[in-house]
Amino acid sequence: MFLSKDQIKPEPGRILPELSRILYERFGFSSFRPYQEEVCLAAASGKDLLLVMPTGAGKSLCYQLPGLARQNENRKTTLVISPLLALIEDQVAKLRSLGLNAERIHSGRDRETSRQVCIEYLAGKLDFLFIAPERLAVPGFVDMLARKPLALIAVDEAHCISQWGHDFRPEYRMLGQRLPALRSAPVIALTATATPQVQTDICNQLGIGNAERFVHGFRRTNIAVEVAELNPGERISALQKMLSQEDRLPAIVYAPTRKKVEETVDELSGHFKVSAYHAGLSAAKRDQVQTAFLSGKLDVIVATIAFGMGIDKADVRTVAHLSLPASVEGYYQEIGRAGRDGKPSRAALMYSYIDRKTHEFFYDRDYPDVSILQKIFKATTESPQETEFLCAKIGMNTDTFEKALEKLWIQGGVTINANQEVTRGVDSWVQSYTAHCNHKKAQLEQVLQFANAQSCRMLQLVRYFGDQADNAEPCMLCDFCATDAVMVSRGRDLSSDEEIIAAQILRALSTSDNSPATGTIYRDYFEGKQIDRRMYERILSALTRAKLVVVFDDSFDKGGQTIRFRRVSISSDGLALLRQGLKNLATVVQIQEEPTLKKGKSLSKKKTKSKSSPERNSEERPVSPKLVEALKAWRLSLARTKRIPAFRILSDRVLVGIAEIQPRDEDELISVHGFGPKLAEKYGDEIISIVAEHL
Repeated sequence: MFLSKDQIKPEPGRILPELSRILYERFGFSSFRPYQEEVCLAAASGKDLLLVMPTGAGKSLCYQLPGLARQNENRKTTLVISPLLALIEDQVAKLRSLGLNAERIHSGRDRETSRQVCIEYLAGKLDFLFIAPERLAVPGFVDMLARKPLALIAVDEAHCISQWGHDFRPEYRMLGQRLPALRSAPVIALTATATPQVQTDICNQLGIGNAERFVHGFRRTNIAVEVAELNPGERISALQKMLSQEDRLPAIVYAPTRKKVEETVDELSGHFKVSAYHAGLSAAKRDQVQTAFLSGKLDVIVATIAFGMGIDKADVRTVAHLSLPASVEGYYQEIGRAGRDGKPSRAALMYSYIDRKTHEFFYDRDYPDVSILQKIFKATTESPQETEFLCAKIGMNTDTFEKALEKLWIQGGVTINANQEVTRGVDSWVQSYTAHCNHKKAQLEQVLQFANAQSCRMLQLVRYFGDQADNAEPCMLCDFCATDAVMVSRGRDLSSDEEIIAAQILRALSTSDNSPATGTIYRDYFEGKQIDRRMYERILSALTRAKLVVVFDDSFDKGGQTIRFRRVSISSDGLALLRQGLKNLATVVQIQEEPTLKKGKSLSKKKTKSKSSPERNSEERPVSPKLVEALKAWRLSLARTKRIPAFRILSDRVLVGIAEIQPRDEDELISVHGFGPKLAEKYGDEIISIVAEHL
C-alpha cells in the first residue's frame, strides 16, 4: 500500500528517495504496474539491467523513475538513447507535461538549437536528455557528455543493437564502443521484443554481461489469436466478414505491399470508414490519417507491415495480418496494438505457402550470396581504395556492389574511412555473415512453425520470448483453445475420406511406444497413397484442436546446425474415443473451412491507382550529371559527419532516381523508389533545396 504525499517522508541521509514518493509526486500514480517496482528498485540501486517487456506495459517508467531517484547535486541527467525520432519527440513532450526538464538532440534539430541543449546539459539543468545513437559518433560529443556525471543511461529499442534482432541497425551496434566513457552511470537496456539469444547479444554488445534480466508480461490475457491458411484472393473477404461482426472495430490491418494496402482500402471502403497509411504518403497525409483514426473518425486503418506507424490507441479491437510476417518478434509487436485498454480483442493472421515465396524473394535481394562478398573482399587491399574505383575494378553492378559492400562492412570484412575509401578487414566475416543469413532464414521458419503449430497460440509466444514469470497455462482464447469462437474461418465435419485418414492416424499412434515425428507417421502410413502432405497436416491439426492428439516441438543437432521437427502422441481423450470404436469421429473432429462470404469486386482485372499516392511528373526531365554530383557531394559531407559509409545514407540508385524526378516537394520526393517518409523527415528539406538550385 502507498502512502499519501504528506505521509511519505524520506529518511535523513538516505541516498535514494523513496520510489513510491517519486511515483506519486512526479508521475501521479498511486501504485506500480505489474513488474515495474522490482525493475525500478534494481535500476535505482545502480545495477545494470536488461528489461524485456511488451509495448504498452510501462517500460518508460522503468528508466524515468530510477533516473529521478538517482539524482543528486553532481549527477542530474538521465541519458536516453533511442533510434526512433518520433518516439523521442513523444517522450519529451510527455515528460515536459509532468513539469520535468527534458530535451533532445537529433538530426531533425538545427545546430544552434542542439548547441543550446548541450549548454543546458552542462549546466545541470536537464532531467532527461534524449539523443539518436548516431549523435555519439559526432567528434567530441561523448567527451562533452562525460564532463558531467550521468544519473542513468537508458538504451531504448535495444534489440536494434543485435544482429539477431528483427530491426538490426549497424550504427546502433557501435554503442558498446562509446559507452565506457560514460560508465560511471548504470545502464538499463529496454526492448519490447527479444528472444533469449537476442537478450544475450544485447548484454554482450553493451558491455553489461552481468546485467540482471527482467523478462515479463508477454502473456496478453485479453487477445484471442487465430490463424487461417487462405489463398491471397480469399483474405479480404474473410477480413470483411470478421470486421462486420459485433465489437470488432476499431481495427488495424497489415498488408504486405503499398499496392495491397490500396486494394484493401478500395474493397473495404463501401463497408467501413477506412484509410491507407504507408510510406508512399506525405507526412501531412499520414498525420491526417493518424489523427482521424485516433479521434475515432476512421473505423479501420490499413498499413504496410514494414512501416512503423507509431500509433498508440487504447481501444483497438482487432489487428489483422493479410500476409505472413517476416518474424515472430515483428508479429508480436504488431498484435500488441490491440486491446491496450484491457478489453477483449482479437488478432487474425491469414497466410498461405505463397507468402513464403515473397519473403524468399526479399531475402535473395537483400542478402547477396557469400561468393559475391568474397569477390569484393579479394579485391580489397590494406591500402585504401575509393568505392567507385573498387566497383569498376571488379566490374560489378552498382546496386549489387553497394548491397554486398554494406554486408561486408557490417560483418567487419572491410572498413570504410571518412573519405569513403575501403580497406580490407577481418577474415572472420564469412562465418559471421553465414550465421546471420542462417538466422534470417530461421526467422521465417519460426513464423511458419507458429502458423502451422498445433497448440495454444499465446503460450507459443510466451515461450518464444522466455517470459520468466508466466504460468505456462493455455490461454483459452485462441483458435486452438476456443474453436467455437473463431471468426476468420469455421470448422466443418470430416468427409468420409478424411474420417478414414483421421482414424488411421489415431490407430497408428495408439500402437506406438514413443512419440514419433509427424513426418514419420506420414511416410509410414500415407506417402504414395494419393494423400498429399497438406491434407495429412490439416487433419492432424484438426485432431489436435479436438484434443485427441498432442503435438510438440523437438530438435537435434546435425553438422553444427539445429534441426527442428515435431512429435505427436495420442491423448487420453483419443484413447477413450478408440475404445468406443471411434464413434462420431467425423463430428467430434472439425476441420478448418474457408470463408463463404461473397467476394467483393475483383481488382485483378483492372489497374488501381492510389488516390493518395503522388503523381509522377508527366514532363520528361533529363538526368543532370551536375545534380547527381551535387547530391553525392552532400551525401559525402553528411557521411563524414556521421562517420558512416555513404551508402548507409542513400544508395547511388536513389540519388539517380532523385535526379530523374527532380522533386520539388515531399510528395514527389517520396515517389522516388527507395525513398520513404523516414528519409524525408531526415533529409527532405536539404535534398529539395539542392534540387531547386539546379532546376
